[in-house]
This record gives sequence, C-alpha cells and structure tokens, in this order.
Amino acid sequence: MSSTAKAALLALSLLGGGALVVGLPTVPAHADNVTIGVGPGGIAFGYQDGYWDRDHRWHDWRDREEAERWRAENREHYYDWRHDRDRDQGWRETDHYWDRDNPH
Repeated sequence: MSSTAKAALLALSLLGGGALVVGLPTVPAHADNVTIGVGPGGIAFGYQDGYWDRDHRWHDWRDREEAERWRAENREHYYDWRHDRDRDQGWRETDHYWDRDNPH
C-alpha cells in the first residue's frame, strides 16, 4: 500500500470513518428508559387530564400512553384527579421540588 493510501485511511479513521474503512457496519445508538420532558423546563405536576410544565404552562397529554408512562416514573408528582378540582388549578406554588433538587 502506498504512503498516500495509508495517509488517506488514517485521515478517514481519525474523522470517524473507521467503520467504513474496515468494513464494519455502523449501528445507531438506542436510548433506554426514556423519560418524557417538555422543553427545557420539564413536567412539574401531572394530573389525569394533563400537566403543568415548570414554566407554569398547561399541556394536555398527547395520549394515554404518555400519561401512564410519566405517572409510573413520577408518582410523587402525579395527582390522580383532574387539575381543575383544586382552587389553584393544580399549580403547587409551594412545591417547586426541581429548585430544591437542582440548586444553581
């Protein structure tokens, strides 16, 4: 193999083309145990009929599966009733747990 070909192969491998050079298949990464998040703030409080995000915006669940998955992973912040049952519409001003858990 010429030195030019060796230099080209080395450059390709350094640029992430190593799998192509040696003929190995590339495999996409797969996420495991993904939690739903809404924008940069994430979900603050979940209810049967939707959720508040951490920026105090109300959202409907996309579907039943989204609600069930979030509820299963966040039981301490899920309330098994409609948000409008409460006087504050379910926004828990005194429970900003995300500020306590992640001080900046």
